[in-house]
Amino acid sequence: MWLRGRALILRLALVIGMASASFSAQSGDCVPDQSALQRTASSAAAFETLRTLHIAVAGESVVARGFRGVSPGAPTNVKSASKTLIAAVVGAAIERGVIEGVDERVMDVLPDARPVDPPSALDTLTIAHLLSMQAGLKRTSGEYYGAWVATDDWVASALDQPMEGEPGGQMRYSTGNTHLLSAMLQRRTGTSIYALANEWLEDAGIEVSDWMDDPQGIAFGGNQVSMRPDALLALGELYRRDGRTARGERLLADGWVEASWTIRGRSRWTNDGYGYGWFIRDFAGADGYYGWGYGGQMLYVIPSLAMTAVITSDPDRPSGRTGYRDALHGFINRLVEARREDRRRCRDDAQGSVAPAVRADRASRSTDSE
Repeated sequence: MWLRGRALILRLALVIGMASASFSAQSGDCVPDQSALQRTASSAAAFETLRTLHIAVAGESVVARGFRGVSPGAPTNVKSASKTLIAAVVGAAIERGVIEGVDERVMDVLPDARPVDPPSALDTLTIAHLLSMQAGLKRTSGEYYGAWVATDDWVASALDQPMEGEPGGQMRYSTGNTHLLSAMLQRRTGTSIYALANEWLEDAGIEVSDWMDDPQGIAFGGNQVSMRPDALLALGELYRRDGRTARGERLLADGWVEASWTIRGRSRWTNDGYGYGWFIRDFAGADGYYGWGYGGQMLYVIPSLAMTAVITSDPDRPSGRTGYRDALHGFINRLVEARREDRRRCRDDAQGSVAPAVRADRASRSTDSE
């Protein structure tokens, strides 16, 4: 009798365990082998300028590959993908009380950079406007970039650009905006924004390897920044976890990720949305968020699938006008579909295992009761 009771308990434990596996599969946490994702990841080798590919699923690294002799851990110039990092440091500064919030006015922090006879709208310019690329100032990116970085004072030059619209209006993507954020935080703390990133975001695995300074010694905000691909992946994971480390420590202000992933303007070239340092678009039916640097330095987060991906590429070849960036978006679409396939297979396998176990348990309980 005791043996029959013990056997019944063991069988019930097995059934409960299988049911738990099924629940895990339905919630998306169970992926036995990621075989579809791995097959899709292998197809990235066809991109001629690709250097590295890193993918994390549910916080675990599942792909870390280098291509054409490049080490997957080698630091690389992430270009304008560093604008996403700038936004994260601002969120960390708010969490630490270094700045009060995104409504702080730029000229209150940088009064000595005020242009002669500035437009009145400049006094309404805030951190939020810089983060969302809605400063209203003439762009310092694209065809205007060379002339801007040739000036003796990049901060003063960025603020002295003509006002082409009101702050908070049309999106005008401009590296001058993120450089102003760098200058503001360096003025407030006395420390480079990337040194702050290494200090404040270290527990999330984020590290900046090297950066460039402007003629005044201010860290170049939003370009010419070297990071390891896995450190850039860690930035995406920090956002996927709503600003917390894997251990649950909050690094970014409460609500920062939601605010950053809210569309505030749209790119005039792609019509993709833009929040605080992140582009926003649909990937195969899933909400996605990405940072983009010249040449194809990409950071993608797909929260609904618990997936983060980093792609680094040749930093000296364009990616926008060549169609390469769009091809990378298409690759992410395929990764999303592959991730869904793996999840469906896991769910189906788990459910298929539970049903026979339940039937067997019912049969055995009928025998035990005789």
